[in-house]
Amino acid sequence: LSAGVCCCCAALRPRYKRLVDNIFPEDPKDGLVKADMEKLTFYAVSAPEKLDRIGAYLAERLSRDVVRHRYGYVLIAMEALDQLLMACHSQSIKPFVESFLHMVAKLLESGEPKLQVLGTNSFVKFANIEEDTPSYHRRYDFFVSRFSAMCHSCDQDPEVQTEIRIAGIRGIQGVVRKTVNDELRATIWEPQHMDKIVPSLLFNMQKIEDVESRTGPQSSPTGGVKEENPSVLAENCFRELLGRATYGNMNNAVRPVFAHLDHHKLWDPNEFAVSCFKIIMYSIQAQYSHHVIQEILGHLDVRKRDSPRVRAGIIQVLLEAVAIAAKGSIGPTVLEVFNTLLKHLRISVDLELGDRRSSAGSATLSTSSKESDERIVQNAIIQTIGFFGSNLPDYQRSEIMMFIMSKVPVLGTTSQTLDPSHLGDLGTRRIQIMLLRSLLMVTSGYKATTISNALPAPFLDPLLSPSLMEDSELRQLVLEILHNLIDRHDNRAKLRGIRIIPDVSDLKIKRDKISRQDVSFMKKHGQQLYRHIYLGCKEEDNVQKNFELLFTSLALTTIELANEEVVIDLIRLAIALQDIAIINEDNLPMFNRCGVMALVAAYLNFLSQMIAVPAFCQHVSKVIETRSVEASYFLPETIFKDKCDLPKSLEKDETDLFFLTNKIAESLGGSGYSVERLSVPYVPQVTDEDRLSRRKSIVDTVSLQVDILPGNNTEDKVDNTEEITFEALKKAIDNNGLEEQEKEKRRLVIEKFQKAPFEEIAAQCETKANLLHDRLAQILELTIRPPPSPSGTMTITAGHAHYHSVPVYEMKFPDLCVY
Repeated sequence: LSAGVCCCCAALRPRYKRLVDNIFPEDPKDGLVKADMEKLTFYAVSAPEKLDRIGAYLAERLSRDVVRHRYGYVLIAMEALDQLLMACHSQSIKPFVESFLHMVAKLLESGEPKLQVLGTNSFVKFANIEEDTPSYHRRYDFFVSRFSAMCHSCDQDPEVQTEIRIAGIRGIQGVVRKTVNDELRATIWEPQHMDKIVPSLLFNMQKIEDVESRTGPQSSPTGGVKEENPSVLAENCFRELLGRATYGNMNNAVRPVFAHLDHHKLWDPNEFAVSCFKIIMYSIQAQYSHHVIQEILGHLDVRKRDSPRVRAGIIQVLLEAVAIAAKGSIGPTVLEVFNTLLKHLRISVDLELGDRRSSAGSATLSTSSKESDERIVQNAIIQTIGFFGSNLPDYQRSEIMMFIMSKVPVLGTTSQTLDPSHLGDLGTRRIQIMLLRSLLMVTSGYKATTISNALPAPFLDPLLSPSLMEDSELRQLVLEILHNLIDRHDNRAKLRGIRIIPDVSDLKIKRDKISRQDVSFMKKHGQQLYRHIYLGCKEEDNVQKNFELLFTSLALTTIELANEEVVIDLIRLAIALQDIAIINEDNLPMFNRCGVMALVAAYLNFLSQMIAVPAFCQHVSKVIETRSVEASYFLPETIFKDKCDLPKSLEKDETDLFFLTNKIAESLGGSGYSVERLSVPYVPQVTDEDRLSRRKSIVDTVSLQVDILPGNNTEDKVDNTEEITFEALKKAIDNNGLEEQEKEKRRLVIEKFQKAPFEEIAAQCETKANLLHDRLAQILELTIRPPPSPSGTMTITAGHAHYHSVPVYEMKFPDLCVY
């Protein structure tokens, strides 16, 4: 009777429950009853409205079996759920999915590793199913949290630990695939999810042994062994996550990376940080690269007071990111990158100098180490600036060159980022050297169509500033930058090293005919280049490298920018350099004097062969041959040896050892050159900065001396000398003049002297000198009653060319020095 009752009750049960019960065998070891599973599947497909009830009943049985530790029946239930999920595709599957996810959650909550892995595998299968319509109410918060926790498994059994971590990573990958492409569904890109997912992946990526194996673009795994490695699996998931990131959620995916690296102190050493950002830059879409760079710059600002090695690690990461981004889209962050780096360069210099001042008088090991670490930061910044700039297209590179040059602290200019008034002499010099080094890297390989594009006036003026000539290393950097910009045919390597070149044709110099734009440039700015070379030769701290770079500068100017007029100017400059060594008004050491003589010999030898005038070549060769026999220390091959016997003095009468202007003029005149200007000695132009600079001014004063001798007695000298100041004379000339007008007038005069042709300047100076002579004579006649002797003389002296006489009335008039 009881059996009949049970059969009757079973018959009254709903059909879907009977079908579900039939798939479970008496012994779970026998596995799923396939025949009954096929009946259940056919029933679910035929009556999709029953799917939600089937799912709820399976979930009920699975929950009961989990509690009772009937793991065999749990496996059968999950297998049945998976088959139903794969077979049924309809609108009614939505409620079934809820039951399915509830069962997966039950498995993941259990403390049994096998059940956690089982639940993960089922979820991954579900994640690979493409649903026709999104589910607006479904959320995956629990699965994100649970899979992230599994990624950090610390089970005592290494094999179990690895198995759980792999399951957690695969679960995160499934969540990402299921949610990342559906904008209508609850997004996985929210910060609370990314803060769990990204650190979990990075935690497993740290365990990889070969860091370099994952620095390149993504590669698909080729074998099952690779998939069983949590590090490789985490990396693939991380790449997939970043590859799906879009404009609006890129930052949410990147910021947790910084938090993880900070928390685990992975900036020093920074190998893992570098590899992470290489993965990021290669995985994201190219147009979003600037987002990552902005985030790195922002984090650098946040950590600006951290240890130097941490900051250096972040900058190194920025360098790697920039190196990859420069090959694609940089976006609007170009100037932001440079501005931020320059700001941190200033901070690093301030910290270095502050540590040095605080430890003055006590040389401790910790202080020395700290300064060395700051140098690491500074070198990393320079390398990043230079590398970034050198990878930019030419139109952007020229802007960056201007931008960097505007930040170099020079006398008479101000910069919002780098104010020299707060740095001190040592700090200013450090900033100048580092910025010029970065500028040298930026200009490397830059090929401008015209020299005016490479050296515009706003860039050339501060680059050739006297403020950048006070140190030997600064002058070397400036010359090397000029070489990068002037050398448009890669001839510099052929000119390396100062020497007497026997046959210039062997160098196979490449050159084009000088363009009209380059001719115009030399007319406007040629005097600036000559002046820089001239002053550079007069520095006492010059070493062999300085002379080599000066020779290269002259040679490159000849190759790239020289027409007949420029050739004459360069010869005048070379003769003026020779006069520096012979006359020695600046009291240069003997090595410097001989070095200048060797420089002139090497250059005129090069120039004579370049213009190929036989008589000129003969004169130069004869002087060099005479020097090789009588004064080899005037040749570069001798003077720049480690041990060279220097002469005690230079005799001005030994004309055979010198290059003579009249000989050169005679040789060039016969070949059609206009040599009239060779008779005019070269004098460098004067700038306002020469007066403001701490260096010795080229023109000290312009003195107006009126010598009046009494009667026929030339031996008696008048002793009384009256000095008339500039202010008194200005009031006498123009009582209504304003100081601002005078400054503007001086600026215009100086600008004209910089850009006007030499002949025009000479003619104008002669005219103004005559007018000045007449005007001053009238003033003196009214204010000073000189004796009626006709033998009075007036001389105007400029620079160092003083004609000594007996002064009776002397007036210091420095603002007329340009005349």
